[in-house]
Amino acid sequence: MKRFLSTLLFILGLAIVAPAQELNCTVNLNTDQLFAQQKTDFSYFSQLKGLITEFMNTRRWTNDQFAPTEKINCTLSINLLKSVTQGVFEGTAQLIVTRPVYGSNYQTTTLSYVDKAFNFSWLPTSPVFYRENQYSDDLTQMLAFYAYIALAVDYDSFGKQGGNPYVQRAYQVMNLAQPPASSNSAWTAQGDRRNRYWLIENLQSQQVIPFRDGFYTYHRLGLDAFAQNPIQARKYTMDLLTNMRQITLQKPGAVILNAFFDAKSKELLNIMAEGTRDERKRAYDLLSFLDPTNTESYRQLLN
Repeated sequence: MKRFLSTLLFILGLAIVAPAQELNCTVNLNTDQLFAQQKTDFSYFSQLKGLITEFMNTRRWTNDQFAPTEKINCTLSINLLKSVTQGVFEGTAQLIVTRPVYGSNYQTTTLSYVDKAFNFSWLPTSPVFYRENQYSDDLTQMLAFYAYIALAVDYDSFGKQGGNPYVQRAYQVMNLAQPPASSNSAWTAQGDRRNRYWLIENLQSQQVIPFRDGFYTYHRLGLDAFAQNPIQARKYTMDLLTNMRQITLQKPGAVILNAFFDAKSKELLNIMAEGTRDERKRAYDLLSFLDPTNTESYRQLLN
């Protein structure tokens, strides 16, 4: 496949729109709680959903050529909770990115990330227009940020640190949104350690490189070859978990690791369930340490 064989030619300032681009993003927009609280007609949100879908899917985000079957599948689910004044909204969002596993019908989730401060201003007359190297508005910046995050994790799964150009672009988007450009604290190091700032900080961190390298090995050499060599796939899984343990000791609460387990807990359990008794015990010890909220589920490995 071209993404793990090609050289990533990346030109800053690229702003070309073409009909068949990199992302196949499904946008969900939930306004039930907003309607219940405000008791106002927000029927124009169908327009907003259409604008977001068009923005994510028709913009060209890379310099690579994608066939329709190579598009990166992702889902952006936005849940609007409150409108403090006309056109100003507070909500949450979840980005889920998936990719196919070679030689199977299985789609693996590469990222599941929840944004607890998806806050923005928008009116039906407002454009969604992204300008390179310039802050636009919170909605546009967040959408561009998540487009680059989706690209980064997908490319990382096909090539060792293959997502670096898109990590850098996401960082640039975040940097442009720093106060006073935006008042949304999710762009800053203050507050929630799982916000957008820390997500991109983790992806750039030298301490997290072993995770990103292992992320590639786990997907490309492990999952993509699982049917042919499940023993090797379990080895790569254990190598990744071992590296993650070391990162956790150095960088407790790293949001990128939390997002990994949000995406992978069931998959990891299924991979290791067929291992030897010793493999399952070592996997349980690592998983229960790294992802304690799912300890009871991982306890199946001890049976």
